[in-house]
Amino acid sequence: MSKIKIVTDSTAYITKEYAERENITIVPLNYVFGEETGKDPFPGEFDEFYNKLENTKLFPSTSQPAVGEFLDAFNKAFSEGYDEIIAILLSSKLSGTFNSAMLAKDMLEYKKITIIDSLTTVSNMKFLVEDAVEMVKQGKTSDDIEIYLNTKKTNINIYLTTDTLEYLRRGGRLSTVQATLGNLLNIKPIIELKDGELKLLEKLRGRNKVISAIIDRIPSNVNKIGICHVLNKEDAEKIKDLLKEKFPDAIIIIIDELGPVIGSHLGPKGIGVCFY
Repeated sequence: MSKIKIVTDSTAYITKEYAERENITIVPLNYVFGEETGKDPFPGEFDEFYNKLENTKLFPSTSQPAVGEFLDAFNKAFSEGYDEIIAILLSSKLSGTFNSAMLAKDMLEYKKITIIDSLTTVSNMKFLVEDAVEMVKQGKTSDDIEIYLNTKKTNINIYLTTDTLEYLRRGGRLSTVQATLGNLLNIKPIIELKDGELKLLEKLRGRNKVISAIIDRIPSNVNKIGICHVLNKEDAEKIKDLLKEKFPDAIIIIIDELGPVIGSHLGPKGIGVCFY
């Protein structure tokens, strides 16, 4: 039986403890924030970044890992005795991370490497990684896992909203006028990540209306739900209670922190619901 290594990127926001326990390799994305250059950190290591984001007018730029980082990760796995690698990565429509991994794979053309474009990120990508880890333990082949992941990723959704439109403005998603008027009118967006792309679904007045509208969009046969947040554990816990009441048959409902590469676009108090 082949020994399979699971690789993912930092936007799955898997904890360091889980990654170490399951021998998952995390290849981090990068950010540049003023004069600071950093790697997307693990959950529990975000506060310093967000404190800076709240107290400056600057906005970070982000970039995919270099090809060499994937090449190093792949070579290390093979040197440790792994026969195959499955890399599950951030949507190719949001980042060049997938392309970097593909280029690294091409440089190791005689090695068995499967690159999965998850078409998603954050909690949903973490769910896919966890599924792959369990399938490896069950003795499934890389072909089995690839087929499963490519099927599963078509049945997942993410809905996101923000506390303020300021960070969408800083990131170039809105004009200053749009953001100012929206904040004055207490407008909150519902942003969907579906089929790998972000789309603005609607704008509502008031946070409670937005949260209710997001919950209403979750199908009754939901299997797993992840509530992801930026410095907003209190609201995330409230939403978790609502979801537990509405979806008592869901196998798991978890809360995840969003790190700098994804969370900076929502800003502090931003929140999302991921599910499949």
